[in-house]
Amino acid sequence: MPQFTDVSNIRTSLEDREFEMLSDIATKSRNSQGRKIKEEESSMRTCFQRDRDRILHSKAFRRLKHKTQVFLSPFDDHFRTRLTHTLEVSQIARTIARCLCLNEDLTEAIALGHDLGHTPFGHCGEGVLNELVKGGFHHNIQSVRVVEVLENLNLCRETIDGILTHTWGYKPKTPEAQAVQLADKIAYINHDIEDSIRAGIISESDLPKDCREYFSSVQSHRLNKMITEIVSNSLGKDTISMSEEGWHYTTKLREWMFENVYIDSPAKLEERKASRVIRELFFHYCEMLKPVCEESKIERVVTDYISGMTDRYAVEKYKENFIPIGIHCGTKEDYLFKLANVIE
Repeated sequence: MPQFTDVSNIRTSLEDREFEMLSDIATKSRNSQGRKIKEEESSMRTCFQRDRDRILHSKAFRRLKHKTQVFLSPFDDHFRTRLTHTLEVSQIARTIARCLCLNEDLTEAIALGHDLGHTPFGHCGEGVLNELVKGGFHHNIQSVRVVEVLENLNLCRETIDGILTHTWGYKPKTPEAQAVQLADKIAYINHDIEDSIRAGIISESDLPKDCREYFSSVQSHRLNKMITEIVSNSLGKDTISMSEEGWHYTTKLREWMFENVYIDSPAKLEERKASRVIRELFFHYCEMLKPVCEESKIERVVTDYISGMTDRYAVEKYKENFIPIGIHCGTKEDYLFKLANVIE
């Protein structure tokens, strides 16, 4: 492969390479619908590479490391957080994109940004805000708000579409976004099974027998089988999808996880407390803003603030506002020095 010889034309060479190497259905950087605010192009990176980098360097991305995936504030360092979930989605989606000759940069940008708007305490926090906020709250829509308004990353329209449509029920406009939508489901089904086994809530033998026989009882084999089912079923086609049989067993596993882990399991015992934290903070901040903010803006401001919190920050704010703290007498270690003068 020829090497670049001039910094000024690296991007155009990369764009040329996409037309040479990627599938006909792949989204080409040069054909992007662009950004809301027009910018001067980078000399070294394509527009989708810039999107990926902007998301990676955003504050919202860094906060994902302390946001719940399924298990709230686990002491065991090996449980997934929202950040490690995001990285696993990215890895799976990029594998699919690479095998199908899609645009891997766009795929990675969408995957890294898909959960930026997620609340503290996972879907528990999302559910509380959905009850409290007029018009409801959905993390995919909030993720778009994060990149468009709160951090103003000025991403390409294709990246924003993929972030919005990663949630089931939406129809992605690009094959790369379709890959991320599937990768998200595959990632959380598999890593939530592994985390639930680690937590002692289920065992591998508890999973439906026909699913174990179809995918294997080995975690890595099951994950590989799901990815293979997508790639083999999508080769030469205009859309990215899993085989009908593979999707049947994947959906069955997902439904089983909802019945046995996601709802009314030991993994959810702390959610009642977490719900109270979100609810009380919401009402508290709405009252706090009344003297200084237009009433029409208060709910929006509070929603943005709370949804951006990490689990531990939300807990600290709850303690700060609702848990009494003893008075500091300001001894400045006087007793220490008193002892030094008394004891021989």
